Amino acid sequence: MTRSPIATARARALLALALASACAGPRPRPGGEEVRFAEPQLVEVTALDRELAGKNDEELFAIGTAAYGAGEFRRAAAAFDRLADLHPSSRHHAAALYDAGLAHQRLGEWRLALERFRALEKGYEGPDAVEASFRVTECLYHLGELVEARAALTRLSGRLGLPAGERVRALAQLGVVELELGDADAAERSLRQAIGAFGQAREVERLDDRDLALAQFHLGEVYRARFLAVRLDPSAAGEEKLAPELELKAGLLLSAQGHYLRTIRIGNSAWAVAAGSRIGELYDGLHAELVAAPLPPGLDEEQQRAYRAELRGRVRVLVTKAIAIYEQTLATARRTGVDNPFVEKTEASLERMRRMLLDGEAAAAPPPEAAVPREADPAAPVAPAPERAGGGGK
Repeated sequence: MTRSPIATARARALLALALASACAGPRPRPGGEEVRFAEPQLVEVTALDRELAGKNDEELFAIGTAAYGAGEFRRAAAAFDRLADLHPSSRHHAAALYDAGLAHQRLGEWRLALERFRALEKGYEGPDAVEASFRVTECLYHLGELVEARAALTRLSGRLGLPAGERVRALAQLGVVELELGDADAAERSLRQAIGAFGQAREVERLDDRDLALAQFHLGEVYRARFLAVRLDPSAAGEEKLAPELELKAGLLLSAQGHYLRTIRIGNSAWAVAAGSRIGELYDGLHAELVAAPLPPGLDEEQQRAYRAELRGRVRVLVTKAIAIYEQTLATARRTGVDNPFVEKTEASLERMRRMLLDGEAAAAPPPEAAVPREADPAAPVAPAPERAGGGGK
């Protein structure tokens, strides 16, 4: 039935009145409370939006896949996001969620990546959903939400039916997070469980040793943290207390070194370089602490000279050990093509330790008159200047 002209005109008048009222600003509710309308937001339409507009799920998936392969992560993220949001029944929906998360990760957009991986984790089952759970914890880690990451990894590591390799991975990552939270004891338990689970599982299946290397390296980090926590202060401790503290610190150094050496023997190049760098740092750090420590109290001048001479001998041993380990680490990095932050750090440390060794030898050398008394051997040749360890550095 058609409306009469009078009814149509009345409807138009009511609509105009309603629009005028809405544009007039806040109005009081019957109880006196004002009704406020949100400010209009300007939505910018980009060239990428226009390119993707109207594309179906197959086209969006093809565009996203090609863009990701070409390193165009912004374009890939936009295509996969659009597919995931507008085509939830597509056969590519799960893959689009995962690939969108990956693209946002490559862009450093951890919060957006987290949203995509969580949607995949909750909406699907199977290996892709398990992998999404790991990606969720990775995003939480990078966002600094370590408590949430720890809870997620605890749930994941205890999940029934989780494949052995994935359980090793979850336990190893849990140990890393616990260590960063400052819970070294819990971290050690989780990391040892990861190593034990790897040992049991590799008897029946082949596993990626990357997670084993990660667990061994971070067990070294546990003992390194304990090593750093023991402070040597001869002036406060006295000789009776200093000896056991030095023995404790040396024992922790050897424990950390043992786990780093096991990491190297696993054969994963990236973690081997990191472990070698850390071993050098252990000797480097002990050297620095001994050099900076004040003298024990109550020493006369002769005893102070003897103490410094003994200290120089111990320090030189530490420096030469650190140099040898740094050189071996860099040789491994060059041979295997590893290029990570540990390589640059090791190069700088090696140069510094070489200079330190040279400076220490120069400081320890007696003056020429004392070394070669003129009356004893006036024709003695002048000794050559000491060379740098490892041959002519800067």
